[in-house]
Amino acid sequence: MPTATFGTTAAATNMFKAAGYRIGPSEIENCLVKHAAVANAAVVPKPDVERGAIVKAYVVLAVGFVGDTALIAQLQAHVRGKLAPYEYPKEIEFIAALPMTTTGKVQRRVLRLQEEERSRAQKDSA
Repeated sequence: MPTATFGTTAAATNMFKAAGYRIGPSEIENCLVKHAAVANAAVVPKPDVERGAIVKAYVVLAVGFVGDTALIAQLQAHVRGKLAPYEYPKEIEFIAALPMTTTGKVQRRVLRLQEEERSRAQKDSA
């Protein structure tokens, strides 16, 4: 009898661990885009010495909104109020546009590699 082979889905490959919790970025992204200030969002792990990784969100703002510390706190509270406490983004970076594929999907891999490179550069300069 043949054995079944299970492929890795895109959703499963985007999962990551932060402080021992398994994080699925899609749920956090969907929560963020429900906020009026957010046009689009992508969530990736940011390397962290103590926790292994933290949840980091890249946010494209909707027209008329300005990214500042008050908005960061507002977005974090928005996610905390709707999802598990460990899922809220510990860091939020505002960007003009997310890297996208030709079919319109966010390239989280590009953002994840960027975070890894920043982490390496920070370790090298320390």
